[in-house]
Amino acid sequence: MFFLNLLLYIIPILLAVAFLTLIERKMLGYMQFRKGPNIVGPYGLLQPFADAVKLFTKEPLRPLTSSISMFIMAPILALTIALTIWTPLPMPNTLMDLNLGLLLILSLSSLSVYSILWSGWASNSKYALIGALRAVAQTISYEVTLAIILLSIMLINGSFTLKTLVITQENMWLIITTWPLAMMWYISTLAETNRAPFDLTEGESELVSGFNVEYAAGPFAMFFLAEYANIIAMNAMTAILFLGSSLSSSLTNIDTLSFVTKTLMLTMAFLWIRASYPRFRYDQLMHLLWKSFLPMTLALCLWFISMPITMACVPPQM
Repeated sequence: MFFLNLLLYIIPILLAVAFLTLIERKMLGYMQFRKGPNIVGPYGLLQPFADAVKLFTKEPLRPLTSSISMFIMAPILALTIALTIWTPLPMPNTLMDLNLGLLLILSLSSLSVYSILWSGWASNSKYALIGALRAVAQTISYEVTLAIILLSIMLINGSFTLKTLVITQENMWLIITTWPLAMMWYISTLAETNRAPFDLTEGESELVSGFNVEYAAGPFAMFFLAEYANIIAMNAMTAILFLGSSLSSSLTNIDTLSFVTKTLMLTMAFLWIRASYPRFRYDQLMHLLWKSFLPMTLALCLWFISMPITMACVPPQM
């Protein structure tokens, strides 16, 4: 039964990732006054499957001087962690119903740093290593902000369980009362998932393609499956944390549609930002975190800690 539930989780995630790549190419195409994929299948709907067949049937290449074990393990670890992050999310039921689900999500997102570092180090390439070091510094830095924002939300929620956020937001969404946190959370998720304008690991002008430059075929596809799975997971978390999605055990179809719509709209905003903003410089990226976000999140967290318990929206214990 567990493996059946696992398959029922993994297959929809992979399908969502496949069609997200199509939506991204379509959106960017229309924003740049072109059509995007429109040849394979009606309106290009079968393009993700064609890409998957092409990538996973190609011969995987490996540099002769690379470290074999780490080179192979890095993409597998990246995809495994990206899929495991989904297990504590209530959609509407969790695969693992944990009281400390948020801590598990934070820990797993931290582990994704290892797959990036291993891929850059094992490739034995200067460009891949520089891209990996950039990604590690960026990911570790923005996890500090994400952790403090989560702590602030949990102080309001009164629990580390994601389901109780439904009760906390019965009367008002947290995005209305804590909009600075929501803004910083959303921008930090952009940096955490290495998306534009923070895709400094893939600075084409100087690094070609960053930490995955030596990967081809299936392993290359696994890295991008992991990246897009993380994008959808982060936006699902944003919907749960700030937009009051009704994710209780008595979920109806309307509630499911509401949650999916919110996640989809947040994901579309990711793509819109990619089409609109140029890439940041690395010093600008670090300045934004350490000089702007970190002091603000610490101040707000201290304010929530000092707030009287009667003012906090603490739900009843489940």
